[in-house]
Parts: sequence; C-alpha cells; structure tokens
Amino acid sequence: MPAVSVIVVTYQWPKALERVLASLARQEVPPLEVIVADDGSGPETADVVRSWQSLAPFPVHHVWQADNGFRAAGARNRAAARASGNYFLFLDGDCLAFPDFIARHRMLAESGWFLAGNRVLMNKALSTRVLDGKAEPAGWKLSHWLSARFRGEVNRLLPLLRVGDANWRKRRAGKWQGARSCNLGIWKDDFLRVNGFDESYQGWGHEDADLVVRLMAGGCMRKDGHYAVPVLHLWHREHSRDLEPENVKRLEDALAGRRNPVAERGVRQYLDEGKQIDG
Repeated sequence: MPAVSVIVVTYQWPKALERVLASLARQEVPPLEVIVADDGSGPETADVVRSWQSLAPFPVHHVWQADNGFRAAGARNRAAARASGNYFLFLDGDCLAFPDFIARHRMLAESGWFLAGNRVLMNKALSTRVLDGKAEPAGWKLSHWLSARFRGEVNRLLPLLRVGDANWRKRRAGKWQGARSCNLGIWKDDFLRVNGFDESYQGWGHEDADLVVRLMAGGCMRKDGHYAVPVLHLWHREHSRDLEPENVKRLEDALAGRRNPVAERGVRQYLDEGKQIDG
C-alpha cells in the first residue's frame, strides 16, 4: 500500500485551511504527513498550521513561497520536494475530505496510473455554515444530503456513492479533460519523471491539465476515482483569469506534442536540501 503525502495548496484563506486540515485529521486511515503548500499567505495561515502541528495525528509541514501572483505550480512543487511519501495526494485548500478519503485513494492506487477524483460543489450559504463550524456535511446521513440537494446547497449527489475497484475505472485512460489537481493522486516516481508541475504556468488555469497531459505522454495513464474519493468544494469567488489565454496556448502546445513532457522548470530545482522554505 502507498505511503501517502497529502499536499494542500493554499493562499490567504486560513479559515478554509482550518476546515480542510480538520477533515484530514478525521481520516479513518491517516496520511503519512500533510504538507501545506503556501503560495504566499500571511501570518494567520502560519498560525493555523502551527495549531495543527500540535493537534494532528500526523506530521504537518508548512512550505511557503513569496507572494508574487498566482503561482500554485511552484507552491505544489516546493511541497512535493519536501514530501517523504511515495504517493502524492494533491488537494486544494478549499476542498474538504470525507473520512474514508485517504483509505479509498490507497485502495485504488495502482502502479502506472494516476487517480483523478471529483468534487461536490457547495453553495455560498452552506459554505458559510461549514466555515463557521455550524455544519459538518462529511458526516451527514442520506436524508441530510437529499435535503441539501433539494435546497440547492450542493450541485449533485451521485459522487457520494461508493463503488470499489473495477475495470471501468480505466475506460478513460487517455482522457485528460476533467482531471483536476484539487483531488489528484500520483505516484512520486511518476511525478518526478515529468519534473512535476510546469512553472511557466502563472495565473489561474490549466497547469493541472498540463501535468496530466505530460504524465500520459510518459506512459502514466488515468484511472477514475468517481464514486470513491469525492471532496466537498467550498464556494468562493472566481480567481482572476487575466493570464488564462497564455496558459491555454501552452496547453495546446503540450497536446500537439510541441513541448517536452518533462517540464523545463519544475520540481527538480527544489530537490536539493535547503531550496525550499519549511516552517
């Protein structure tokens, strides 16, 4: 079974990070460690991490980079360089895990495959209650979920079903669309082989699709985590998409084979000791 390092990317939303770390602390099978990949947050986020370093039943590390615009790729790469597990589970700092999240990721992990999970979107009202500690949907019974769906508090219920491993999970082995780094399991060796996330992607968008495309080009294929490893996504305003056209062009080049599957600027630059900031 894989040794799981959970990498949680965050930026200036300590209240959400608090809830995410709380959901990871309730796992039926705890991770080897959790690494907070911080894209330049302030002291409030550091306080949250320090609190969970004392409370969590696993090590919690804080890897920080300076705030210089949206650079999630770099934050995740720095955290991956710090990780000691052989399986990376990437999770966004606005996505809450169910108690069986890590156990099911481990169950479905398979050599030569990355695992693409999915998400349930919560609306603003439910997200506010979750952030205020007034709702814990990860522990709801079916009747609560049906009521929430009827009120429009969540966008769908099917991802909540639980199904074991099966051949149909590989039916979209070569499909990159829809695989998101908010819920993505990758073997460390596969991640390093393509040099991790490509840091030429700055601003919102498509660095996760680019990673998936390059993984596939290197022979690591997609396995679906549907009906096994959903996460609960907190509502927030959309990020600025000013740089998206440039990122789309990079992705199109990757899809057309005009870019090397190995990122030119990726995780390897942080692998030497001392090249990442660890708090």
